[in-house]
Amino acid sequence: MSQAVAAVAERSPGTTTRQPAGSDFAPLLRAVKEQGLLGRRTGWYARTIVINTVALAAVATGMFLIGGSWWVLFLAPVLAALCARTAFIGHDAGHSQITGDRGVSRAIGLIHGNLLLGMSSAWWNDKHNRHHANPNHLDKDPDVAANILVWTSKQAKVRLGFRRWLTRNQAWLFFPLTLLQGIAMKIYGFQDLRRQGPRERVLEGLLLVAHLVGYVTLLLVTMPVGHALVFAAIHQALFGLHLGLAFAPNHKGMEMPDPDGERWGHLSRQVLTSRNIRGSVLTDWFLGGLNYQIEHHLFPSLPRPSLRRVQPLVRAHCAELGMPYTEAGFIDSYRQVLRHMYEVGEPLRVE
Repeated sequence: MSQAVAAVAERSPGTTTRQPAGSDFAPLLRAVKEQGLLGRRTGWYARTIVINTVALAAVATGMFLIGGSWWVLFLAPVLAALCARTAFIGHDAGHSQITGDRGVSRAIGLIHGNLLLGMSSAWWNDKHNRHHANPNHLDKDPDVAANILVWTSKQAKVRLGFRRWLTRNQAWLFFPLTLLQGIAMKIYGFQDLRRQGPRERVLEGLLLVAHLVGYVTLLLVTMPVGHALVFAAIHQALFGLHLGLAFAPNHKGMEMPDPDGERWGHLSRQVLTSRNIRGSVLTDWFLGGLNYQIEHHLFPSLPRPSLRRVQPLVRAHCAELGMPYTEAGFIDSYRQVLRHMYEVGEPLRVE
């Protein structure tokens, strides 16, 4: 068991005898399998994809019908929300939640990522798989690498110039910066083409270009240029904000394994670094099931609609081991994230 979990166990009176780190996940996995919760939910995903496709088509039709009026701008937030749903479908396909057929999963990812969103599924899957393997690990998780934002005081200390100013103010700048998240992810996808093999590069690149051409064409055919520019700005900004709201609370401000320390077992590595968001079915819809971040990290291929059913098993297992299981309310989760970012940048503000 990791040192972090052992420390918690020592502070927790009345806890049961714990198993070695290598086996503490096995009883949970067995219980989940016995209840048949790892099974595919093909029908649920088929309905979700159809509904999302019809809704996207309805928005496009609305753009044709009222594109000449400024009222068309009210469709931009709707399109942003539907694009987030599209991204969640692509995310689930990348984890083989929808089907065990790799070819079909790849096709769903290419359609929902590259073609419909202009976001490279190959780039996303490579980055996201490395994150899942070592969440919050400074040397191995690309999501906590020092970039525009930083996540530890060690990263903050070496910031210079404009990046130093960003770090001092990153808690205040976080939500404004998420408005650019959607566009940034498109750019990262194009940049990643250099890493990909020749065949993958051609397919991914063609679909990314097809999205860009199709998106610009749709805007210019359905509305005047002025309307199109404002529509695109609102749509892309709200899409980025939506993704930021879904991704930010999951790990930021949670435990970060010591790169030079003991390697944590699967259970502690995934549970201690993740935060769940409490809420209703609406929360599940808005966050695409990522509010069950602990369960998702423990069982990446678990279909999204099964996450809620697995949660009681995971919570009970963690309680039995004396392992912290972190949950927060929707608003409080962002407060915790912003507080962590503020504390990371604080030493630079008192110089």
